[in-house]
Amino acid sequence: MLFTDRTAAGRLLAHDIALLALAQPVVLGLPRGGVPVAAEVARVLGAPLDVIVVRKLGVPFQPEVAFGAVGEDGVRLISRPTVRAARLGERDCARVEEAERAELRRRLALYRRGRERTALTGRAVVIVDDGIATGSTASVACEVARRQGAAQVVLAVPVASPQALERLRHEADTVVCLSAPPRFSSVGQWYEDFAQVGDEEVSALLAAAARAGPHAAEPQRGGRPGPAETEDVSVDAGGTALPGILTIPGDAAGIVVFAHGSGSSRLSPRNLRVAEVLNDAGLATLLFDLLTPAEAQDRSNVFDVPLLALRLTQATRWLRPRLPLHVGYFGASTGAAAALVAAAEPRSEIAAIVSRGGRPDLAMTRLGAVRAPTLLIVGGADAQVMELNRRAAAHLHCEHQIAVVAGATHLFEEPGALDSVADVALSWFNRHLAPLRAATRGPADRGGT
Repeated sequence: MLFTDRTAAGRLLAHDIALLALAQPVVLGLPRGGVPVAAEVARVLGAPLDVIVVRKLGVPFQPEVAFGAVGEDGVRLISRPTVRAARLGERDCARVEEAERAELRRRLALYRRGRERTALTGRAVVIVDDGIATGSTASVACEVARRQGAAQVVLAVPVASPQALERLRHEADTVVCLSAPPRFSSVGQWYEDFAQVGDEEVSALLAAAARAGPHAAEPQRGGRPGPAETEDVSVDAGGTALPGILTIPGDAAGIVVFAHGSGSSRLSPRNLRVAEVLNDAGLATLLFDLLTPAEAQDRSNVFDVPLLALRLTQATRWLRPRLPLHVGYFGASTGAAAALVAAAEPRSEIAAIVSRGGRPDLAMTRLGAVRAPTLLIVGGADAQVMELNRRAAAHLHCEHQIAVVAGATHLFEEPGALDSVADVALSWFNRHLAPLRAATRGPADRGGT
């Protein structure tokens, strides 16, 4: 999964953390890169924001290799195997530690600017970084939080090395990670924008959070959905009857309409698998054929994006009176182009779009009019489609993001690739459909009188 920047990663991460339903959490960012991520998490959760400063202890002749880390309250973690491999003496280690503790004190004074450390005693503490490579810093941060009285420690990162992630599951009570790619080499490779974060930016984010003070968390969907009901339907698309499959979980948070790719149908096994994941999470789905059997015989219709978009628009109009929920689109291949063109219509009122291996370039002239937040999912080994998606993304003026499934080809047939697609799509729809639904509920829905 490729993140646009730290703020975008924080928004995605915040949703998954919100599902934990933590009581009065405190969010702690690991400076410097973790603080922009943490600031977004704290904003969404309505939680106080602070820093937890930890300094890596680098081998003197190769500083990027850590032999340990130190944190507030005298916490230290030393990797004896690394010390032995680097042939470091006690004096060597002591000199590095002394310098890093001085820097730790300097940063605390700079970041907090006289503000008291946020009390952690008895609280659920969410420690946030922009990613984890070795895990030494995060491990010490968890220990620091416990020594400061945290009742529960949650470690949350957008991306991490699978090996480090496994070790850290023993350090934190809960670990939330959006992506643990097997081909991990550095945190920065999973961000489009991984610009260095300065001390001034960290200080400004903390000061802004302090000025804002406590506030209500953004609404999130919680609880398990009720049993789903599935029925075969006939979609009236402007007088043309198109077969479809409508699945509605109890207390559905929104509905996702699927637009299949060239040569496929409502029975696409890949789309059915994604729909199953969305249904299990409480989202309704509609999968329907965009073309009649006779129309599908003419290969040119398969690539007639205006026709496909019209059918999608007509199906959405047919659906709304029957199921008054916010609508999202999930498009594959040419279906993704149709979804974007349909969403670009002035009164489309589409809440979110997800493209899987899509061809948004086929909708290039309409991309500037798309208002719905758009996620473009591309296989990391699908170089041609990746480039087409990058070019298309440059024409989008709405909120958008490219998510890369590492090692996946165009059809996402590799082990685990389609599961990654479903997980990322679910996170995107939950962000943009469930909050809208919660925000428009009436007093009676909230238990009022």
